[in-house]
This record gives sequence, structure tokens and C-alpha cells, in this order.
Amino acid sequence: MLSNWDKSFNLLISHEGGFTDDPRDPGNVLPDGRPGCTMWGCTQANWEAYVGHQVTHDDMRALKKEDVKSLYKKKYWDAVSGDSLPSGVDYAAFDFAINAGPKRSIQMLQRALDLPDDGVLGPNTMVAIKNADATSLLRKFSNAKKAYYESLKTFPLYGKGWLSRVADVEKVGLSMIGA
Repeated sequence: MLSNWDKSFNLLISHEGGFTDDPRDPGNVLPDGRPGCTMWGCTQANWEAYVGHQVTHDDMRALKKEDVKSLYKKKYWDAVSGDSLPSGVDYAAFDFAINAGPKRSIQMLQRALDLPDDGVLGPNTMVAIKNADATSLLRKFSNAKKAYYESLKTFPLYGKGWLSRVADVEKVGLSMIGA
């Protein structure tokens, strides 16, 4: 539902925080080999693609959360059809899309629904979402996200934070559902 967009964005930003240039984070390595960085959860590579030119670390540090809002709406919220998802599930799908990409977020939703995980929100997936119990779907989606994170080679480095975030997103999502 559209009314959750602003709330979901603000919740996401509170998780993402500010600037980081940790070279151990694969998101902080640009495709051309330059060392990259992240601000408000937006990688330098994504920001450069969005604005259509290279930017510096100083440019990234100067980004305000309002600067990335339209990018996040278009590339992540809209890509997971946030406005068509149940309240709470919309926030969780958006949040995971930021970390793992919209396609993977959709795949994890599909796994939670026991559907083939092609990463496309087609009519079968949308009907299954509509017919699902939102509370159960959110919990299964959270479990699928945990399994995904645990499969990553960087889990020993970042896993504690990822799992904490999954738990927090699930808790907030359940409150949005009214569970």
C-alpha cells in the first residue's frame, strides 16, 4: 500500500545509517576496480548509474537521505511492487531488496510461498501473495532471508548484523500487519 512508502523508507534509512567505505564489503568495490563506498545504504556504483556519471567519496558523503529517496522508490520499492504487497510484507520486501537486490527479494518471497523462485512478480505470485496469510508469509520470508544470509561467504563478518536486521524488520513488519 502506497501509504507505507514514506514509513518504509524512513525505517530503512534508520538501518542503513551513514557513510561506509569498508573494502571487505563487496558492495564497496566498483565494477571498474575503483574503491567504492556507500551512503544511506546506496552504493557508489548504484548512485553513479542513477546520476549518469562518476562521483567521488566526498560526493557520496554529502548525500542526504532525501537525495536517495527517488532512487530507492524507483529501483527497489517499485521493483518489488511495494504498493501491491500487504502492509508489513511491503516493508520487508523493500528492505531486503536494498541489501540483496529486488530479484532476490522476490525470489525469497516466492520461496516463502512454496512457488518456483524465478524472481518475477507475475500473476501467479501476486495471487499467491493475495491469498496468503500476511503474518505467516512475513515469518516464512524472514526465515528465507536468514537462510540466504547464512549461505554467504561474508556471513562470518556481517552475519550478526544481518540477522539482527532481519529480526527487527520482521518485528516492525508484524506490527504493521497488526499481528
